[in-house]
Amino acid sequence: MATYAIGDLQGCFDPLERLLDACSFSASRDRLWFVGDLVNRGPASLETLRFVRDLGDRAVVVLGNHDLHLLVAAAGFAKIHRGDTLDDILAAPDRDQLLDWLRSCPLMHVEDEYAMVHAGLLPQWTIEQSMELAHEAEAALRRKDPTRFYRHMYGNQPARWDDDLQDWDRLRVIVNAMTRLRICTADGEMEFSHKGELDDIPAGYMPWFAVPGRRSATHTVVCGHWSALALRVEPQLLALDTGCVWGRELAAVRLEDRKLYRVSCRGV
Repeated sequence: MATYAIGDLQGCFDPLERLLDACSFSASRDRLWFVGDLVNRGPASLETLRFVRDLGDRAVVVLGNHDLHLLVAAAGFAKIHRGDTLDDILAAPDRDQLLDWLRSCPLMHVEDEYAMVHAGLLPQWTIEQSMELAHEAEAALRRKDPTRFYRHMYGNQPARWDDDLQDWDRLRVIVNAMTRLRICTADGEMEFSHKGELDDIPAGYMPWFAVPGRRSATHTVVCGHWSALALRVEPQLLALDTGCVWGRELAAVRLEDRKLYRVSCRGV
């Protein structure tokens, strides 16, 4: 049995099929880890979502910011943006089943020495604490009526974690860190406007994974979200957003031996 961690799909189904062929993936034997952002901006969001859902327990999925955007937009609490490719899902006959399945996906997954999250973790969070916080946000998302969560989820404040945070402020920081974080200060103040490369990060900020003494470094964090960062394979980090939706490539890492697989996304 092999486990393949795969970068942001964003509705790019054809490259996924070619990547799975390159990996010789077997649905009866192997597992796939998806770092989130299954949907949006690519040409086949509906097909991608159905395929991953139908993998059942052969797939582990954590939610990304585009996945949450789909859920909130479907509930009427966010506008569809220019460039979104969610209309096919919203008009699908199995829309409700797909959205319910997506809402059941976690924000974080931990197994052996690996921890998977879409964007990142704040430097003061241990892996154990991060999992507990993820469960808090997941419980709000999985309520029978999650509309209050949708109403309060968006926003950039508070910009840093405090153990005394409560209610929507607390949940907003958790969701922002796990689905939007790229850079922060040494004490964990988040900044969300920077989406570029490492050489133009604003003064006083650094990549979340480069903060000295980061408490989640006990595990290798598997993540995506930051396409300008491209592929990074390090002892405590597998950053797998290789910009497929921007026509670059889609990547997978076999976790057992860290063998790397890539396919071109030219023309997406």
